[in-house]
Parts: sequence; structure tokens; C-alpha cells
Amino acid sequence: MLSHEDNEALVRVGPGTPMGDLFRLYWIPFFPADDLEKDGQPQKVRLLGEDLVVFRDTEGRVGLVDHVCPHRGAPMFFARNEDCGLRCVYHGWKFDVDGNTLDMPAEPARSRFKEKVRIKAYPCVERNGMIWTYMGPEDEDSRPPLPNVEWNLVPEENVVITVRVQECNWLQALEGEIDSAHAAILHGRIDSEGAINKWVAARDLRPTFECMRQDFGMSIASKRIFDEQQNYWRVNQFVMPFYTLVPPMSNFPELSGHAWVPIDDENTLCIMFSYHPNQPMYPRTKEIFIEGHKGRESGHASRHAYEPKSPMTPFHKYWTKFKLENGYDLNYELQQSTWFSGLPGLWVQDAACQSGADPIYDRTKENLGTSDTGIAMTRRVLLEHLGAYRDSGLKPERYDDPDLYMVRAISVKLDKEQSWSDDAAHFMEARLGEGFGYTP
Repeated sequence: MLSHEDNEALVRVGPGTPMGDLFRLYWIPFFPADDLEKDGQPQKVRLLGEDLVVFRDTEGRVGLVDHVCPHRGAPMFFARNEDCGLRCVYHGWKFDVDGNTLDMPAEPARSRFKEKVRIKAYPCVERNGMIWTYMGPEDEDSRPPLPNVEWNLVPEENVVITVRVQECNWLQALEGEIDSAHAAILHGRIDSEGAINKWVAARDLRPTFECMRQDFGMSIASKRIFDEQQNYWRVNQFVMPFYTLVPPMSNFPELSGHAWVPIDDENTLCIMFSYHPNQPMYPRTKEIFIEGHKGRESGHASRHAYEPKSPMTPFHKYWTKFKLENGYDLNYELQQSTWFSGLPGLWVQDAACQSGADPIYDRTKENLGTSDTGIAMTRRVLLEHLGAYRDSGLKPERYDDPDLYMVRAISVKLDKEQSWSDDAAHFMEARLGEGFGYTP
């Protein structure tokens, strides 16, 4: 368990908080590029507790600016997106994507007042369908390069990316994905039809865990007995500051994971990616991700899962119908007959367990077991980085090395005398355009 003080340090992400300051050292993915049109309506977002609006100007550049006008606080959500700038509808003040004031119609023609006023703006970069922003120090020389994350570098046909809002703190969501002990249980079936059910019956339900601290974060390895000669290793990865990577399955040979981007203390933007490293995604797999399967959700939020809110709500397009107030559509009859959880699909099962108690869980009440070793060690890594930066201004080592993030999760069979950390280390290195290097 965590002390109350450590829990608070990890979950609070607003401006001026230690965790919020640490996050602001990194580029943050936050918006699908296709959902912004040139001169289209500004979209309200919230990142690390800050309310902002994002827009695409006449020339296609993306701006991320304060949600209120610096004149008299009118909402910039109502602003006119026109002629390479965002114009407040209250008095017509106009700003470009860099935050510069372009026009003040009610001020004297020869006034230089506009040279003294800026709207808060964060730089944005667009890459392979995702918009990224940097919310750290304004000095451009202090920005790290955009991280080379494999899911945002492979060809478009190789990847599926979906976005949804989850109503819980970012750490609860992240910890759910690096915990592989739950998978065969929460996502299992109790009838005779499910592959997971057969795995549980035929294999080892009590994995052995080994963890290794890495420059990029943490590797969490789980070992199950495969047969008399081999062990089956699944290695999940935590990559600073909020990424999780999940190993492929033999029947679903693609890599996947999340960016768990904090919206504020109690809500998380879940950016899920699934990709094949060197070939197009199977059409049927992509269809299941987007459409769901027989009314159930996969690891991705299907197009049927969304229940948009008012445009005044941050990320209003990405809220789903599965939430605490409707019990995440729990079906008790199916829980008795078919699905262990009774919840309608993979990500819904995870979200219900991560969010269903409290938006911020009181970790002083926990009772961690040996299967939670990876979670405990990941918290330790975060607290060490947070403390070093808060107390001494020390940034995580190699945080600004873009290739540090070229990492893969793995699922591999090894002879019993082999070590996952040594004999499978090369499989965990992402090399753009190269395959798995083994058969998942």
C-alpha cells in the first residue's frame, strides 16, 4: 500500500503539483488529427487540469490555447476560426496558433497594445494522425524531441488508434494494464467456448513475477509453465511517463497498449493503439476493433460505444455509454452462464474495475500480494523521479532521448534454463519496419 502523502503526490496532476510538473517535461499525445478541420469549430479539451481549446487554422496548423480570452475572460470555445487565427466573439481580439495577438478591432488604429498581450498557447506537432503538445517550459531549446513511439511511426494501414474518456485517475487506469494477473480471470469465460477458459483449465493460473527497472521505466514479466521443457513468458512494459505496452497473443498477433493521458485528477484520456510492426493490420481484426463483435467490445472502444456530451465538455466526442451510473451494463445472467465478469467486453471489464470504486482510490486501504510486485515497483519508480525533479530539479535520465521509447512488450516461449531478461532482450527492442523476431 501507499501512504496518503505518496498517493496524493502521484494522483494530483494540475499546474504546480509535483506530478503535473513531471508530466510537463514530456510531449503529450492528445487529439486525433482527423477530428480537426481547417477553420472548423474549436474543440474544448482539458490536459493536466488546464482547460484549453484546440483548433486547426486556415493553413492547416494546429493551435492549443487558453479557453478564455485574455481581454475579459470570454470563452474561446465560441471564437470564430477564420483567416489563420481564432477571433474572440466578444470584442474581436484575434490570436494565432502561437498565441500572438493579431488584431484588436476596438483599439486605436495606431495602438501597439496588441504587441504586449498574448493568449496562453502550447506548441503542437502532428504526426501520423495524432496531435501532440508540449506543456513544459516556454524556452524552445528546453523541449525534448518528439518521442519515437513505434505505434505512431508505423504506416497507417498497420495501426488502429481509438480514444475514449475514462472516469478515474490516470494511475488507476495505468496500473490495471501492467497487472497481467487479472487477465485470465476478469476476461475469462465460465462456459466451454472461450479460449481463455481452455487456457485456464489447461495451464498455470498462478504465474511467477519478475520485474526489472529499465531506463524507459519498468518491465513486468510473468512466467507460466508451458510444458516440461519450456516456460511461457509475457512481459508488459511501463514506459515513462504514462505508457503501457501489452504483449501479443498467438491468435491475435499484434502489439497494443495505451497512453493514459491525465485530463485532470479524476478523468483520463485513454489513447489505445494496436499495430503490427511490419505488415497491415488484418482486416477482420480492424473491423472488430471499430465495430465490436456480437454486441461486445474489444480492447478498443467501438464506434457504437460513444455517447457524446455537450461540446462545452472537454473531449466531448470521446465519452462512452459505459459508466458507473449504469453499472457498465453488467449482465448478471451472463455472469452466471457465460462470462466470468458479466461485463460487455474487454475494455469495459477493465474500466469497471479501475473506475468502479472511486475516481481516486485510497491506496492506504490496499493489501498487495506477490502478483502486485510490478505495480509496487512502478510506483516506486514514479515516486523517485517525482522526488528528484521536485527536490533537486533532476530530470529522468535519457528522458529527452527519442529512441528510449522504442520498446516492445513480448510473449515468448523459452527453455526453462533461459532468462527472459537476457535471452529475450533483443525481442523487446523495437526496430521500425522489422517483425516480432519470434512466433508469438
